[in-house]
Amino acid sequence: MSRYLSRSVQDLRPSGIRRYFDIAASMDDVVTLGIGEPDFVTPAHIVEAGLRSLQDGQTGYTANAGIYELRAAIAAQVGKRYGLRYSPENEVLVTVGVSEALFLALKVLLDPGDEALVVEPCFVANPALVETAGGVPVMVPTSVSNDFQVTGAELETRITPRTKAILLSYPSNPTGATLTREHMLQVAEVAEKHDLVVISDEIYERLVYGTEHINFATLPNMAKRTIVLSGMSKSYAMTGWRIGYVTAPAPFTEAMYKIHQYLIMSAPTTGQVASLQAIRYGEDDVESMRQEYDRRRKLIVDGFNRLGLTCFEPRGAFYAFPSIEIAGMDDEDFCEALLQEERLALIPGSAFGESGQGFVRASYATSETNILEALNRLERFLVKRGLLQDLQTSVFAA
Repeated sequence: MSRYLSRSVQDLRPSGIRRYFDIAASMDDVVTLGIGEPDFVTPAHIVEAGLRSLQDGQTGYTANAGIYELRAAIAAQVGKRYGLRYSPENEVLVTVGVSEALFLALKVLLDPGDEALVVEPCFVANPALVETAGGVPVMVPTSVSNDFQVTGAELETRITPRTKAILLSYPSNPTGATLTREHMLQVAEVAEKHDLVVISDEIYERLVYGTEHINFATLPNMAKRTIVLSGMSKSYAMTGWRIGYVTAPAPFTEAMYKIHQYLIMSAPTTGQVASLQAIRYGEDDVESMRQEYDRRRKLIVDGFNRLGLTCFEPRGAFYAFPSIEIAGMDDEDFCEALLQEERLALIPGSAFGESGQGFVRASYATSETNILEALNRLERFLVKRGLLQDLQTSVFAA
């Protein structure tokens, strides 16, 4: 039957994450640090707003671009936080999560064979969506020696006449890295020099620790050539509501709107109503969750370092990305052995690109009890291999 399938779909690589979830799902007593979503339930007042919309009969389509009040609230929030001005009429587009937003951005920019520079390690969908949009992903590596921050020099070496865009995702999934203003200015200089569009996925913008998030469009001369993607999933614990959004100059959003209206019609109505409630009244919820993530972040990073799995300090999102160099194992073999022997699920760093080889991704969007049990199982795994002294009683006992 494969002869009926398009070559582009047949050539698309399967997710490097899914395999470990499938194995874990077949086992009992698995502790997972693999899931990249908040473990918090959506705050009650946001849920209630969604329920009221259903009870009030708001079960039809909305305007294709999204409920106007929601677009206006998004524009106002972005203006308040970053000093950027976007018109709700034609510079804000509500999408089905950031995944749709990213596909639309790539689709309107890339003709077949055009190239997009993709900074990695990165979320597994990034290069796949470039390919799905008809483009060619050109991977730009980063390293732990530079805290996984991309440099202008690395971008320059990969520019060709077919390059159309730069795709950034900071704060980063999987590394937890943030991008300093110095490095952002380097990216901006490359974009302006080569007349490129920057697609900046900032879904984790509200989850930063000990630093301040910088919206890429606020950099000098960048607002006119930047498509910013964000949404409700991570900051407000609303992954299942499927609401993302785009803020960008009208020529970009209007082009994206053309595809969106045929592909989607409109994002889920209930999710949009709930999102309006979240933006208007959810700031305390965001800060409360951010503080809890910060506490867990410190716990897990300290734990990895104590076990000899050197971990640089993540400053955003809810992921740690420790090195497994001491194990002397391939990261895929390491994760599979850890899952089979200790029922602990981590994700190999190579699933997120070649720059991730030799690392593993651990999500701390889970309870302190789970984090401590995970560290306990990891300690036991390392002791059995003679990589760690057996202390008889785990220092990570929950």
